[in-house]
This record gives sequence, structure tokens and C-alpha cells, in this order.
Amino acid sequence: MQNPQHARLMRLATRAALTVALTLVLAKAIAWWLSGSVSLLAGLTDSLLDSAASLINLIAVHFALRPADEDHRYGHGKAEALAGLGQALFIGVSAILIGLQGIERLQSPQPLQAEGLGIAVMLLSLALTAALLIFQRKVVRETGSTAIHADSLHYRSDILLNSSILLALLLTRFGWQQMDALFAIGIAFYIFWSAISIVRGAIGVLMDEELPGETTQHMYTLATSVPGVLGAHDLRTRISGTRWFVQLHLELPGEMSLSQAHAHCVEVEKAIHEHYPRAEVLVHADPQEVVRH
Repeated sequence: MQNPQHARLMRLATRAALTVALTLVLAKAIAWWLSGSVSLLAGLTDSLLDSAASLINLIAVHFALRPADEDHRYGHGKAEALAGLGQALFIGVSAILIGLQGIERLQSPQPLQAEGLGIAVMLLSLALTAALLIFQRKVVRETGSTAIHADSLHYRSDILLNSSILLALLLTRFGWQQMDALFAIGIAFYIFWSAISIVRGAIGVLMDEELPGETTQHMYTLATSVPGVLGAHDLRTRISGTRWFVQLHLELPGEMSLSQAHAHCVEVEKAIHEHYPRAEVLVHADPQEVVRH
């Protein structure tokens, strides 16, 4: 069952991200219109795509938090990974558009206007994005949400993007006109790399990639530390949204009664769940003499 506190934090994080993105779209649009900066246009394009990605995220998290039903017995958590792929698409398109705009401006440089307003807007962008990242980091740490983690990755790239735009505007103000376009091209490459990172993480979830080796090894240790358990094997794990699904086989004495075997399975489930609250554990008991053969 989904933790209500986790669900509340995830919904709040998606709404906060969308609010920040829309605020920055308005501020950057005004600053770009008055200044003509291609770096600011790159920032505006990125914020527009951020808004679309955050809206997708909000919808995906709402769907992912739905409880399991007869058609989705493991819940709807993989909707978060699908949202991550959608975000990567938006971010990749953003990178290409920014790069093209930068190349065009590099070939046809134009003087900027109202650099002071642009600088003020970028300082506002940095402050709002930093505050959002701090909150998203807290949510990811507590919930392990794939969608919020993907969202935080591209907002983390926004810190670099906004810092670069700010530096470009400052350099342009002192006569370095080409810096505006050069920074836009560099930003495009970084954003594209961020999109690739998000795709890798989302595909890992969709393809039922195992949890890290040190985590599964620790689960083996927890299982075999329960008194009466002779061994464990065939431990399998996968991730769906904020939940981990864990399956393993216990090796127990063949003469043990069914009630005793069940009690040992419950103890192993509790031992793993206490260390990994997001884990849903399914344990199967095997007589040790059968395992040996």
C-alpha cells in the first residue's frame, strides 16, 4: 500500500515544479522580448519544455499513486518511468533547439538590449530553481520516486543553464558579444546529456533492472540471520515507482512443520522490510534436502 505521507510529498513536488516553471516562463519571456538575447531565448525554450514536462510528471504521478487493481496487481508505479521518458524527449528537443539558435546567432551576432533586466530575471530563476531542488531532494530521499528524481535532474541542469546565461549576459555587457551564442551552444550539449541520463534510469525501471548488488547482498544477510533459516537463494528484485518488489527462497529443515515454516517466512519479510520500508517481500520456503539435490 502506498505511504500517504509519500503520496502527499510527491503531489506537492509536482505542483511546485509546475508553478516554478510557469513563473520562469513569464519572467524569461519578458526579459527575452526586451533584450533579444539568444541565451535568454534558450532559457525561455527550456522553461517552456520544463512546464510541459512537469505537467506530464504531475499527471503521471497522479496515475502512479493509484492503488493496485485487478488488472495491475503490482500497482501503477511504472507510470513514473514512462513520465521520465517523456521528460527526456522534451529535454532532448530543447537541447537541439537551443543549439540551433546558438549557431544561428553566432553566425549573425546582434547587440543586446536591457541586459540589466535579463540579469535580474536570471537571479530570480536561480533562486526559485535552487529552492525547488532542495525540496525535490527531500522528496526523493524520503520516497525514492523515479519521476521526481527525473524532474530534479533536469531542474539541476537548469541551475547550470541559468548560471551560464547570467555569465553570458554579464560578459556581453562588457563587450564580449559572441559569448551569448557560445554559452547557448554549450548549454545545449549539457542538457542533451541530462536527457540521456534520464532515459537510462527510466529504461532500467521498465526493464525490471535489479537493485544494486550491495543491496541484494544485504537482503541475503538479513534473511539468513533469522534464527532457524539455513540459507537463501533465488533472490529477485525490481522497482515500480516508489516500491521495491523482492522475492526469495528460504532453505529450512525438512522436518519443520508448515506453521513453523510460515512463521520463519514472516520473520524474514519483517527483517527485510524494517531495513527497506519500500520493499514488498514475497518468501517461498524450501526443504533444505530438496535444495541440495
